[in-house]
Amino acid sequence: AWSQMIVQFVDTRAYAFGIVLATYLAGLVLGSALYAGIADRVRPWLAFALLEVLVGLAVLATVAALGPWLPRAQASLDAAVRAASGSTALATSLRFALAAAALVLVPTLLLGAAFPAAVRLVAGTRQVGGRLGWMAAVNIAGGIAGTALTGFVAVPALGLVRTTVLLGCTAAAVGGIALVYGARRRAPAAAVALAMLAAAALFGLRIPTDTLARLLVAARGGTLEFYQESAGATVAVVRQPHFDGSYRRLYIQGASNSGDGLMSLRYMRLQALLPLVVHAGEPRTALVIGLGTGITCGALLAYPGLAERACVELLPAVVEAARRFRGNFGVTTDPRITLRLRDGRHDLLTTAARYDLITLEPPPPDAAGASDLYSREFYALARTRLAPHGLLAQWWPLGLGERASRSLVRSVLDVFPHVTLWTTEAHETMLLASAEPIVLDVPRLTARFEAPGVREALAEAGVATPAALLATYVTDRDGLDRFAGDAPPVTDDRPRLEHAGWGRAGDFEAVVGRVFAERRAVPLQGSDASLRAAVDTERRILMTFYQAVLDLYAGGAQTAAARLAQVTKADPDNPYYRWFLGR
Repeated sequence: AWSQMIVQFVDTRAYAFGIVLATYLAGLVLGSALYAGIADRVRPWLAFALLEVLVGLAVLATVAALGPWLPRAQASLDAAVRAASGSTALATSLRFALAAAALVLVPTLLLGAAFPAAVRLVAGTRQVGGRLGWMAAVNIAGGIAGTALTGFVAVPALGLVRTTVLLGCTAAAVGGIALVYGARRRAPAAAVALAMLAAAALFGLRIPTDTLARLLVAARGGTLEFYQESAGATVAVVRQPHFDGSYRRLYIQGASNSGDGLMSLRYMRLQALLPLVVHAGEPRTALVIGLGTGITCGALLAYPGLAERACVELLPAVVEAARRFRGNFGVTTDPRITLRLRDGRHDLLTTAARYDLITLEPPPPDAAGASDLYSREFYALARTRLAPHGLLAQWWPLGLGERASRSLVRSVLDVFPHVTLWTTEAHETMLLASAEPIVLDVPRLTARFEAPGVREALAEAGVATPAALLATYVTDRDGLDRFAGDAPPVTDDRPRLEHAGWGRAGDFEAVVGRVFAERRAVPLQGSDASLRAAVDTERRILMTFYQAVLDLYAGGAQTAAARLAQVTKADPDNPYYRWFLGR
């Protein structure tokens, strides 16, 4: 319950969970040490009873106290540490530690003291080892059972706040029972215990059940449209303003997982349609791993040649959330989509189906647990599930950082002999990988682009012509090999993306500079001079736009404005540029 509750104040990365776990364990150790100093001066039953009651009250109090003050305090601490030390890692770690201390430190101090108090009740002087071992075994068994019941039963049924209230009241009830059992006069003790439990329950029930949802909106801004605390994760849809309009954004475990603004619509439509258009064969089957907003999977509906469209999604709550997003062509209710609720990698392991396209819309690469969909072993598995001429389309966000990005690319290069890179949005790219050469046959590509539904779907995302589509080509395998260099790959037993360094100012610009330094001419086959000229023109416009984005990151507002004026003059009707710039 704590791990889901705290995530919106920290991160979904392994470092954040490591800091939370360290705080939890430190609280247990300190509580045990503090109790050891007073153990001989207190009555064991009274001490254990009081500690358990205080655990319950502390759990309730910390949940009730959560509010906008915590993210504000985190921001102030982060700014102060950065100013004093210049260290992003230190500032981020302390920001996370503050959230962990606010939520779990006091209850775990009390829990740490309660365990040796319980041991003292059952361990006699002649049976210390055996009784202590028995207590440790019971404690571990309780931890396992509690985790399973909380995660799979209580949270889906009651939500995080009510589950935490139930757990807090349970701790208080244990303390009350211990108080009665150890009292000399049990009737008065029972009355006191019942009064304390009733007070704790009444206090807990007054805590609003939407506390965490309101905090999410307070921290992210916007209006909450959907919120569900499920067994796998907390999923939310928030409508956020954008100039004179708005768009929706998907949050999983408090972390943004894209949305339905034009920036997201562009890269997710391309994530599905670009590989289908350039496919060297006749694509008939496609698989999307990760539903997300549904835009990537929904784009398959725009391609008329597909006979099978499948999507694998781990979280049922994400399927419910996807109904709220624009631009996905009603993917969750369309009978042409086969939607399987299971783990994407496990789906590939347990099926013999082969696909012309496997495209991924997974969580961000540096999210804890996401490396399973970015590792060399995963790509080797995916390759075995590709049909002849089959393509794997891997999303690569450029804000990942240079070291992690190089490892991600190296993982793909280690498995596939033919890999190309395409830019799908200012901050996103796509690796297109195959066991066979990726041929850009212009007549075939143009005919597919002009197919009913395809042109309209891409034009809505700012890709109005075959030339504009081909202009998103960046480089070939040689260029990617130079970028990746000697970087170690991501593997199942070395999930490097989860343990990449903290993001720093300039990381995005550095990766963009390295990537676009490897740009190559688009390797067209069957093209005439007019199309090549059109592709060159579209590439110049696109590169001018990207340079303007880099200028904005560098603080060069005037230079950026001048470049953006060139872009809008050259392509005034492009909805992507218009959305990015507002009016």
